Amino acid sequence: MKIVIVGAGKVGVALTRHLAVENRVTVIDQNPHLVENIINIYDVMGVCGNGASYDVQKEADVEQADLLIATTSSDEINILTCLVAKKMGVQHTIARIRSPEYGRQLRFMRSELGLSMAINPEAATAREIARVLRFPTAMKLESFSKGRLELVEYRVAEHTALDGTRLSELYRNFKVRVLICAVARQGETIIPSGDFTLRAGDKIYLTAAPRELEKFFRLLGVFRARASSVMIVGASKMCYYLASELLEMGMSVKIIDQNEQRCVEMSEKLPRALVIVGDGTDSELLSEEGISQTDAFVAITGLDEANILMALSAAKQSGDCCKVVAKINRKSLLELVSTESLIDSVVSTGAVTTELILQYIRAMKNASASKVKTLHRIVDEKVEALEFSVTPDISFAGVPLRDLNLKRGLLLAGIVRQNGQIVIPSGNDVLHLHDDVIVVTTDTQLEDLRDILAE
Repeated sequence: MKIVIVGAGKVGVALTRHLAVENRVTVIDQNPHLVENIINIYDVMGVCGNGASYDVQKEADVEQADLLIATTSSDEINILTCLVAKKMGVQHTIARIRSPEYGRQLRFMRSELGLSMAINPEAATAREIARVLRFPTAMKLESFSKGRLELVEYRVAEHTALDGTRLSELYRNFKVRVLICAVARQGETIIPSGDFTLRAGDKIYLTAAPRELEKFFRLLGVFRARASSVMIVGASKMCYYLASELLEMGMSVKIIDQNEQRCVEMSEKLPRALVIVGDGTDSELLSEEGISQTDAFVAITGLDEANILMALSAAKQSGDCCKVVAKINRKSLLELVSTESLIDSVVSTGAVTTELILQYIRAMKNASASKVKTLHRIVDEKVEALEFSVTPDISFAGVPLRDLNLKRGLLLAGIVRQNGQIVIPSGNDVLHLHDDVIVVTTDTQLEDLRDILAE
């Protein structure tokens, strides 16, 4: 595919890194240094200029592109860029649109302006945080088959029942149908077999039905009920989206920000939330506002370092009963915090945005229902968890899984039958027509269910 990316910021660079492997990519940006850097690092073309300009798009050969993605910091430029590209004959256009005002017009933009996809990074990140607060035991939570099967990220703690357990003994020990489909250990990514033994510090990825997951973590003695009171620091657009969703779920929300004007605006938009003018890095303020009695603390200011410090302070004051989440966009800090297990859960706006756009690109390539329905990137984006549907052209439907010659580094992590039944696969199970199948693989180019078989 020929893809044009307008905007060489964090999202633009992340998309370029993923897409340049098997696509012809051209990057447009007004900053010549950014364009030069991205050309030197990746095998892509670069054009310096305003991406919304017809002449600049002409120079970038946009009329020959299959897809244009506008990720600049301006909503208006992104929309205009997509409109110009559409007039030049580009079939698929994606715009990053952050304003809540424009967000309410997305249906109009898609139908009347021909925009293929509009993505709001703040709203998408807020949804991810809200998912984690529904199941605070997990570091991260993803859903498949309309929520019937879930994949959670969890770190094995010392002196727990999982430390030293062989995966083949998991069901015998817990009598719960869960599957550990991937493990991250000291920088190594593992798709484990039954003889793999878990150790403290392992970051594991489990799939199961929601009830089975809850039962499993209750047996481990680490289950946390859904948060009912949440403290958010940073009265930003993301805070508005997150607080709105949490209030809708019946949670109590308290918002803290140093900027009085932002606090006034937030209290007008969200009258059911308690908004406080104050410094979220002040441990005394957090104590006065009841951090020790709060179920969840979320730091989403514009400064990664401040979010880390606040999250660490909140974790120290609240103990194990409070779920702590921090927004960290800088990759080096994100890797440090994740490796050292300093904070319960971390989210990156750039990573969330990139994943959603990559999902759309995979969907573009779909020619039949047997191809990717859902895609999530896990283990620091080294592994993909994909959902496929079993269609009539799948020749190995009905064949016991133990008889299939699957590719290395690949695991069938779950099957959802047409009647909603959840199957954690064993060698005796078979695929049926219209099943949803979840595949976990280190092959990040998998596009069809038939591709799971070795040649």
